[in-house]
Amino acid sequence: MLEKTTFNAPDGRPYQLISLQNEKGMRIQLMDWGATWLSCQVPVKGELREVLLGCKIEHYPIQQAYLGTTVGRYANRIAKAQFELNGEIVQLVANQGEHQLHGGEGFDKRRWEMQKCGENSVRFFLSSPDGDQGFPGNVEVAVTYTLTEDNEVKIEYEGTSDKDTALNLTNHAYFNLENAVQASDVREHHLRLNADFYLPVDGEGIPNSPLKHVVGTSFDFRQLKPIKQDFLQEEQKITKGYDHSFIVNKAWQKPCVLLISPNGDLTLEVRTSQAALQVYTGNYLAGTPTREGGEYTDFSGIALETQCLPDTPNHPEWQNYGGIQKAGSPYYQWTLFKFEANNSPHSI
Repeated sequence: MLEKTTFNAPDGRPYQLISLQNEKGMRIQLMDWGATWLSCQVPVKGELREVLLGCKIEHYPIQQAYLGTTVGRYANRIAKAQFELNGEIVQLVANQGEHQLHGGEGFDKRRWEMQKCGENSVRFFLSSPDGDQGFPGNVEVAVTYTLTEDNEVKIEYEGTSDKDTALNLTNHAYFNLENAVQASDVREHHLRLNADFYLPVDGEGIPNSPLKHVVGTSFDFRQLKPIKQDFLQEEQKITKGYDHSFIVNKAWQKPCVLLISPNGDLTLEVRTSQAALQVYTGNYLAGTPTREGGEYTDFSGIALETQCLPDTPNHPEWQNYGGIQKAGSPYYQWTLFKFEANNSPHSI
């Protein structure tokens, strides 16, 4: 179902919203502004439960949390908003102090063309000109959302550039499997990560160390545990919680993430073709507008952003995980979010 708002986006045209629903009753809603994932309602115990943080449509251009948006050209941070490519310094537009975050005035703040719209999927397209936010190359990207009959949301990313450039796309959805409307404390959820290594960062989110093994640290989620169990330990102290990237083990073969609601009545599994995963526990969500006209508090949701490592353009040793796109070479990545309700929940 396609609808247009009665009010306009910053470009003077209405927002276009598309709703998809499967035979099991699961519903998702998407928007052409920012190729945004607006809503995700999953049937649990005979009722639809909203599991995605969101705000009123008119607040999306002003909210600062990237709620459900497609971020690029480069998701995450690039230190000092510059990097060297093919012997030349590329100077980017800084938007977080001296650094660039999520591509500057990037893809989340653009009108995407709704190219294809079917019963179970929608494809958004965007052209980014050479020099956009400082990045070289004319880039064309597409994002396709598909809702399956198995209560899965698959997001596929495609792209090409006519010059070598930095390219790293992800979705910035925040999940709360218990209640994304009232937004309970997501630290009560249980989390398992199929990841042996994480990347330490400084207080500005810039990598300041080589990859580090999770063994013996608060970043060890190889066994299911409450998010709150080792919260604010070690390097988390300077980032106010988890806001770190993990290298995922053979992510396409088995889930890289298992997230379970506090009482065990809903689970989320994530699979991806991406090499890394940014886990962000919503440490600075306070003040972000809600759908109901209120404000979220910190730790209201968790972002599970599949991508390459932050600041990869400045780290050739990480570029085997992605991040630098060669001219003419096709970019393709996918992530699958699978929801499963347990209608006879029990304490975990």
